[in-house]
Amino acid sequence: MSVSMRDLDPAFQGAGQKAGIEVWRIENFSPAPIPKSSIGKFFTGDSYIVLKTTALKTGALRHDIHYWLGKDTSQDEAGTAAVKTVELDAALGGRAVQYREVQGHETEKFLSYFKPCIIPQEGGVASGFKHVEAEEHVTRLFVCRGKHVVHVPFARSSLNHDDIYILDTKSKIFQFNGSNSSIQERAKALEVVQYIKDTYHDGTCEVATVEDGRLMADADSGEFWGFFGGFAPLPRKTANAEDKTVTFDIKKLFCVEKGKANPVEDDTLKREMLDTNKCYILDCGLEVFVWMGRTTSLDDRKIASGAAEEMIRSSERPKSQMIRIIEGFETVPFRSKFDTWTQETNTTVSEDALLQRQGVNVRGLMKAAPPKEELEAFIDCTGNLQVWRVNGQEKILLQAADHSKFYSGDCYVFQYSYPGEEKEEVLIGTWFGKQSVEEERASAVSMASKMVESMKFVPAQARIYEGKEPVQFFVIMQSFIVFKGGISSGYKKYIAEKEVDDDTYNENGLALFRIQGSGPENMQAIQVDPVASSLNSSYCYILHNDSSVFTWMGNLATSTDQELVERQLDLIKPNLQTRAQKEGSESEQFWELLGGKTEYSSQKLTKEPESDPHLFSCTFTKEVLKVTEIYNFTQDDLMTEDIFIVDCHSEIFVWVGQEVVPKNKLLALTIGEKFIEKDSLLEKLSPEAPIYVIMEGGEPSFFTRFFTSWDSSKSAMHGNSFQRKLKIVKNGGTPVADKPKRRTPASYGGRAGVPEKSQQRSRTMSLSPDRVRVRGRSPAFNALAATFENQNARNLSTPPPVVRKLYPRSVTPDSAKLAPKSSAIASRSALFEKFKTPPQEPLIPKSIKASSKTPESPAPESSLKGKEEKKENDKEGEKSMSSKIVSLTIQEDAKEGVEDEEDLPAHPYERLKTTSPDPVTDIDVTRREAYLSSEEFKEKFGMTKEAFYKLPKWKQNKFKMAVQLF
Repeated sequence: MSVSMRDLDPAFQGAGQKAGIEVWRIENFSPAPIPKSSIGKFFTGDSYIVLKTTALKTGALRHDIHYWLGKDTSQDEAGTAAVKTVELDAALGGRAVQYREVQGHETEKFLSYFKPCIIPQEGGVASGFKHVEAEEHVTRLFVCRGKHVVHVPFARSSLNHDDIYILDTKSKIFQFNGSNSSIQERAKALEVVQYIKDTYHDGTCEVATVEDGRLMADADSGEFWGFFGGFAPLPRKTANAEDKTVTFDIKKLFCVEKGKANPVEDDTLKREMLDTNKCYILDCGLEVFVWMGRTTSLDDRKIASGAAEEMIRSSERPKSQMIRIIEGFETVPFRSKFDTWTQETNTTVSEDALLQRQGVNVRGLMKAAPPKEELEAFIDCTGNLQVWRVNGQEKILLQAADHSKFYSGDCYVFQYSYPGEEKEEVLIGTWFGKQSVEEERASAVSMASKMVESMKFVPAQARIYEGKEPVQFFVIMQSFIVFKGGISSGYKKYIAEKEVDDDTYNENGLALFRIQGSGPENMQAIQVDPVASSLNSSYCYILHNDSSVFTWMGNLATSTDQELVERQLDLIKPNLQTRAQKEGSESEQFWELLGGKTEYSSQKLTKEPESDPHLFSCTFTKEVLKVTEIYNFTQDDLMTEDIFIVDCHSEIFVWVGQEVVPKNKLLALTIGEKFIEKDSLLEKLSPEAPIYVIMEGGEPSFFTRFFTSWDSSKSAMHGNSFQRKLKIVKNGGTPVADKPKRRTPASYGGRAGVPEKSQQRSRTMSLSPDRVRVRGRSPAFNALAATFENQNARNLSTPPPVVRKLYPRSVTPDSAKLAPKSSAIASRSALFEKFKTPPQEPLIPKSIKASSKTPESPAPESSLKGKEEKKENDKEGEKSMSSKIVSLTIQEDAKEGVEDEEDLPAHPYERLKTTSPDPVTDIDVTRREAYLSSEEFKEKFGMTKEAFYKLPKWKQNKFKMAVQLF
């Protein structure tokens, strides 16, 4: 049957064109749109159609259609909703997944649209029902079963020890926690309490919790039981029709022909059994799938849906969920039912062609993928880095110059400390070369895990394989080089046992490097086999043999690629003349070094794409991992007693709550590996995909970006999930931190010794003439910061074109521009030197930050006793102060949204000082700087007022405390 858009219901015109939720109610056998203000309100006597449109990372729109049937809805309305759902799918291009939802037995995906719950109201538009208008509050009793909230009779007999109940009275909401309920269930029920409080009480009523078994121990318990006529023992929970679960696990396939479902006899289920010209029903007990071939007509699909409805009705399975899917867009649960599944190709093209033949306008239904953008790192690149190479059962600390030079036959452990949004953050990780041995990989993981454990599980942990590095790793390393071979004892032992040639990189030998990356903060040189087939037209290469150095630029390479080649030359083969080669005009000597000219690729290498994130709750017992997907997740879905996984295909994040037992915390990395093996989404996860272990309270930005909003104050609360949420509910929905959030100190190496200053890496801003000054930073501020910087250090976040040409800070040409302000800077520097913080004993080892190093005050190398220890503390105080100034220079560019200060009258600096003989009155003494004129403000602070007040408050206060002008 031919279908055109004008034959479809006009209520669906323009539906599903942007992300969000749209709802229609069946009225007089037609869908009527529900206003946005009423979305989430359902009546027991009605039937509804709900459309969820999701914008994917690819730019396309995904549609899920649900039709919801109230317990009192008529058969005619239910049938209309089912048919109209098929029509809506046709209007959207025939790609949507369709779900049948029955009141009280809704799918978790449907309930996730209306968090924390839906509470259907009595009434309806048909069958003599009328929507009940709430005039006076009626006491109601609800039971929370999983994610379902069910209205039950207001009687003691409704209570039991297994469930959680909510008693909604006129002035108070009680939550009764059955003795057998879990902490997580109690915490989720509090979200329902908050919803009832906000929806039906305007957020003003009291909230109380009653523990099963407390009897009359407190006033709230006595008041609660008073509503039931006094306390009495609760009976054991008895099974009823509502509680019965369809437990049988069946898989029966039926082919729908002429309105009848005929069994398909076969011992196994295979994809090849499904004919594109037919519709099928797969009965799996709790789930009943309707599969519709691409070339089937709209009538065929309606008939198949009706046959499935009848199958559920006749077998008296009210809890069974019906899911309708189109060929080519099968869901993971459906595909998982088959013993073998081979995905068909060109599905989208065939479906578009079919719909066009049927008269459906598919233009605009699937948006084109947006231009591919470079992935954002979500990590600060100005932190402090330490790297160790694993050598058997020990690790060897690398010099700063070798931090980013790895061998493919070795394993490495790295620790990176950097300024986060609210505190210092630490990432500890392992990197496994492709040629590394298993023994050293295990040693690396053990070492990294011990470092994390020694720091009270505060740092995030990463497991990274060569070739699968995430953008965060490249940004940390910046100029990353991977050499062939290895120098560890494990690698040397391996090649000796296997009697294979040692191809470890020799700087005087023949070597070919592929250059890749997006810029100076993210560039790599990967050594490849020195043969012509290793070339690729999309990249630039460096080829050297002793003193002969060539650069080769592919025809598809960009100017950025050329710039990266020049930068990497300074690291791989500095001080040597190079011979540039353009693809198609190479010299004979170039091809001779590569063993002759052969064919090579022109297609750019691609990495695993990052897909839309999925959240899973995890249970790991007896080496068995069980996962449950949480749809439309938010931060509130993370429970402090549990472990969760965020899967975005290219990376796996294991989130560990603070209340998880220490034994399971140590198994977090193993859980991530088990999750990859399980491949719950059937997405063919790479076993070498990066795995991050994230501890609650230490969530970095590259993790929190997966959540629509993130409130770090929630992790500062004490107690389990229930206790935390109870505080939030009683505080009007606002998290209450038990104590101020402190800056978490970081340590380098855990129990390992602190390295010498020469081995530390500073990433503070250099005043090299080859480098453009950082946007928004004044010369005076740069000079002030330079006073406290290591003069031999440079900022690796923006390497200069020629590393060896860095000028000493004392002779930089920029210094002449700063002369007029030298006296002010000197005066301010003296103030900083006087401002010392008395040494305190940290709870965990402190981090090593970039610090000043001068011949007059050499950094101590070991801990001394007696008087030497006092001198040590004094020097540490100076080191701490200079670190603070360096931190200011690093963080000034991080512009966080802060409201501008209002206009205030300007007063002379001399009158604003606390020691002034003629002080200004009627001012806010906590903000004296705000009354300075623009000129004096810039002179005193080295930046404009506008720039200063765009800084977060805590940065402003830190700066004022350091300057101490008043």
